[in-house]
Amino acid sequence: MPLSATPYEERLTAPRSWWLISFLVGLAMALVLLPFGTLPLLGGLVGGTAVAAVMASSYGSLRIRVVGDSLIAGEAKIPVTALGATEVLDAEEARAWRTYKADTRAFLLLRSYIPTALKVEVIDPEDPTPYLYLSSRDPERLAQALEAARKAVA
Repeated sequence: MPLSATPYEERLTAPRSWWLISFLVGLAMALVLLPFGTLPLLGGLVGGTAVAAVMASSYGSLRIRVVGDSLIAGEAKIPVTALGATEVLDAEEARAWRTYKADTRAFLLLRSYIPTALKVEVIDPEDPTPYLYLSSRDPERLAQALEAARKAVA
């Protein structure tokens, strides 16, 4: 599979504040176990922090990639030939497309902590999905990578 002209990869990592929250969850677990002694307190601190950190890490492990002639967004793999026009969404417009403008048939890869997004039209007549909504910290670069991959395939 040939590489796209502009390779693109983005990981939708959780914000730094979530790691602090993970520690606070561990601290809360430690306080719950405080009456049982020092060892359970330490176990609660370590165990609670670890469980919360694993959850934050797994939620922030999604990737968006343009590889060869495909867009890979999370678990979805879509050929760029099935994609149409792209629209870069600023924070306000992205919120609108996440809420009252959203189509229930659309593919949404969204993370609430990422304010901007890219909306990509699906032009495949066999696919009932009208568009893809992809949360992205750099939607302009993602749109450029998709356009470059489309040109490389054509």
